[in-house]
Parts: sequence; structure tokens; C-alpha cells
Amino acid sequence: TVSNLIFILPPIYGAIQTYKDGLEKRYLAAYLCLTAVGLGSWCFHMTLKYEMQLLDELPMIYSCCVFVYCLYECFKYKNTVNYPLLFLLITYSFVVSIVYLNLKEPVFHQVMYGMLVSIIVLRSVYIVLWVYPWLRGLGYTSLTVFLMGFFLWNVDNIFCDKLRALREKMPPVVGAVTQFHAWWHILTGLGSYLHILLSLYTRTLFLKHRPKVKFVFGIWPVLLVEPPKKL
Repeated sequence: TVSNLIFILPPIYGAIQTYKDGLEKRYLAAYLCLTAVGLGSWCFHMTLKYEMQLLDELPMIYSCCVFVYCLYECFKYKNTVNYPLLFLLITYSFVVSIVYLNLKEPVFHQVMYGMLVSIIVLRSVYIVLWVYPWLRGLGYTSLTVFLMGFFLWNVDNIFCDKLRALREKMPPVVGAVTQFHAWWHILTGLGSYLHILLSLYTRTLFLKHRPKVKFVFGIWPVLLVEPPKKL
């Protein structure tokens, strides 16, 4: 439960900074959607109720749809709205929600979520390979961290019983830090947050702003955006 704080606190800070910098509302929505995922996951892992599980899983779909929209609109003029893409993503979210509520099949949700993640990855790779190659470090770090979390989540699912038995023999502190599902939260939360930074960095570069990645307390990355220089 507590590991979900990484989905909640940093994106709130990012949303506040985005609002202060006067950036586009869709990036404010991206940060807040990531926060919604964290809050839903917090409620689910705290209660283990099905209704709370929906608050965890469905926002994952909605947040990815926002990420897709942001990423595919990076190279458009300011204050434009891509209504066809917006309609497609809203329809996708609606259909996935209705089917999942009736089907109640986790694999369906995982496939639908995986499709969105794949679209995001392909677009991100295109940007860092052919548009802004100097963003490769940020893009590849985001992807690597997310995939590490995905790997640990699968390890935890497959070897759950063995890992649980092993942790019972460990000191409490050691057992706590080997909770791979918690590391799935931490790494995917960080990977998703870094993805928003990549998307926002790409967008502000296109708009001729002057984005810079700073580290709070020398640890946590944030994006500071200065307006374009006046000629």
C-alpha cells in the first residue's frame, strides 16, 4: 500500500509545476491521472475489495490514453485539439471499461493495457531515435525502469508461494524489501513519471521553450520550463 506513494506525491508536484509554468492542460491531466492510479491502487491494496480493484485497474487504461494523446500531439501547433484521436481514445476507454466490468477477466485488462503501453513505447522510440536523439537517456531510462518493474511483477506472480516461504525465514526488514509487487509499484511509478517528463520535454522543445531537468535534493528529477526568449 505505502509503495503507491510514488504514484501520488511526485505527480502532484509535477502538476503544480506544470500549472505554474502555464503549460498545456493535457500535461496537467497526465500528472493527475497518474495520481489517480496511485490513489486507486492504495485503496485496493489497503482493502483488497473488488470495487477498489477497479479504481486501481481502470485508471491505468485512462492514464495511458492521456499519455498517448500527449505523445502524439507533441509536434502540433499550440492550442489545437485532435478531435479524431480524442474520440478514438475516449471510445477505447469506454469500450474497455464496459467489457471488463462484464467480463471480469484480468487477462483482458492486461492485454488492453499492454496495447497502449506498446503504442507509447513505439512513439517514444521514434522521438528519441529520429527527432530529439539527445533525449535517449531519459527515454531509455523510463523504458528500462518500467520493464524492470514488469519483470519483478511477473517473478512475484510465478514464484509467489516460494518467495513467501523464503521471506518467512528472513528478518522483517529484509522480507519487506523483497516484496517484488511493491517494487513493481515503485519502478512502474517512476517509469511512468519519467515518461511524462519525456513527453513534456519533447513538447516544450517543439514550442521553443527552454526545458531543463533538475533534481530535487539531488535525487528526484523535475522539469523546469522557461518561456521562449524574446527576439
